[in-house]
Amino acid sequence: MKTVLTIAGSDSSGGAGIQADLKTMISHGVYGMSAITALTAQNTLGVTDVLESTPEFLAAQLDAVFTDIYPDAVKIGMVSSAPLIKVIADKLNEYDVPLVVVDPVMVATSGSTLMESDATETLKQELLPIATVLTPNIAEAEALSGLKIKTHDDMVAAAKHIGDTYHCAVLCKGGHRQTDANDVLYHEGKVHWFESERVDNPNAHGTGCTLASAIASNLAKDFDLITSIERAKDYLTDALKAGLDLGQGAGPLDHGFDIHSKYSEMNNHGPI
Repeated sequence: MKTVLTIAGSDSSGGAGIQADLKTMISHGVYGMSAITALTAQNTLGVTDVLESTPEFLAAQLDAVFTDIYPDAVKIGMVSSAPLIKVIADKLNEYDVPLVVVDPVMVATSGSTLMESDATETLKQELLPIATVLTPNIAEAEALSGLKIKTHDDMVAAAKHIGDTYHCAVLCKGGHRQTDANDVLYHEGKVHWFESERVDNPNAHGTGCTLASAIASNLAKDFDLITSIERAKDYLTDALKAGLDLGQGAGPLDHGFDIHSKYSEMNNHGPI
């Protein structure tokens, strides 16, 4: 079995962060592991509190994973401070991780800020140069590139600027646009568009985490980058189409829409 490590924050409501990552990984048939960067008190309405891991404890988690069950791929999500980003970069270099998907989580879907201001520069200098692929949404791509994004050409320009600067592949996600959900990949000087329908579902909590984890899972299974993204986008689209409706705000996806076994059957006979 292929193995994937998520390095991210914990979402107490289960819709995003490591909870979404692990659900996505098991849905893709890979073994998921986690190193927690922060505990968050959050739900579909927003984030109310954050308790960050210490750099020492994050390092201990990473050492525990890498020295026992070495991951075939790593997905990095919410990392809110510069010291934690530095620890992650140091450990990825120390253990020579070959496949790294970075989802630069800066702002939650609810609008809550999830990254300290000084952490952005550390992210750029320490983590982006060792990423296999970076998956920013439009707001994050603007923050990383310094460019404004209004059109498809702007998405390409921002992805190219980031990719050429930090020497990584960049998937600029257009899911927050009103007209379509098309994403653009800039990789090794080439541009590749991924077109997909916009699903009419306001419950999109954790879509970024889910997509990045699905890409990492597919890369771990030896699919090439373009195929991994295509498969990940198909999974995300179907999870949105499943129409799960939980919570009072932007609800979570149905990550297990395609999992069917005798253990997932509902009890239709009532309590004993």
